[in-house]
Amino acid sequence: MRVLVVEDDIRMGVLLRRGLAEEGYAVDLATDGQNAIWQVSECAYDVIVLDVMIPGYDGFEVCRRMRAAGRWAPVLMLTARDAVADRVRGLDAGADDYLVKPFSFSELTARLRAVVRRGAHERPAVLQVGDLRLDPASRQAWRAFAEIELTAKEFAVLELFLRHPGEVLTRTQILDHVWDFAYDGVSNVVDQYVGLLRRKIDQPFGRSDLQTVRGFGYRLREPRGG
Repeated sequence: MRVLVVEDDIRMGVLLRRGLAEEGYAVDLATDGQNAIWQVSECAYDVIVLDVMIPGYDGFEVCRRMRAAGRWAPVLMLTARDAVADRVRGLDAGADDYLVKPFSFSELTARLRAVVRRGAHERPAVLQVGDLRLDPASRQAWRAFAEIELTAKEFAVLELFLRHPGEVLTRTQILDHVWDFAYDGVSNVVDQYVGLLRRKIDQPFGRSDLQTVRGFGYRLREPRGG
């Protein structure tokens, strides 16, 4: 899952980015409203953490402009304000949820999972294709009744495939959702992680569900009749 954190407090922004990255999210950081709007226009984020009190356009205006431009990624607003009127204003601007500072990181991640499930497209709590299952909340994955141990990035790649079963995902699409703007590593990182996943979710079970579509990318095969 790729998330944009919009926070002008550099220390808070860095802490959020580090914590979310450890949870398997690919995280980009914006420190003002104008930059946030630009980044949202350039990338299809899965969820946005948006502070209200930021320079330039405030969080309310950023959210309004996003929605006006047809950007429907779920938005979790952060604010030090606890007034009901401010919460109503944020929700009316198009936010999906509202979290008052100070907050616990565990509550933040729980709320992020909740707004993603309630997003523009219906998203079940547990993702499943055939006998392959993944629970974003518990960070667990299974093939039938066998639990599969995954790293944070492997989990993020598999989650992307499970959210788009039967669809061909290009390497660029996978990079855009699982790695952030700052990534400057090897160019074949997607191929490497697909290979790692195959050795965990397919080969031990005599399966070949994670398919290469030559010239295009990769696809998680849906079971016949699905």
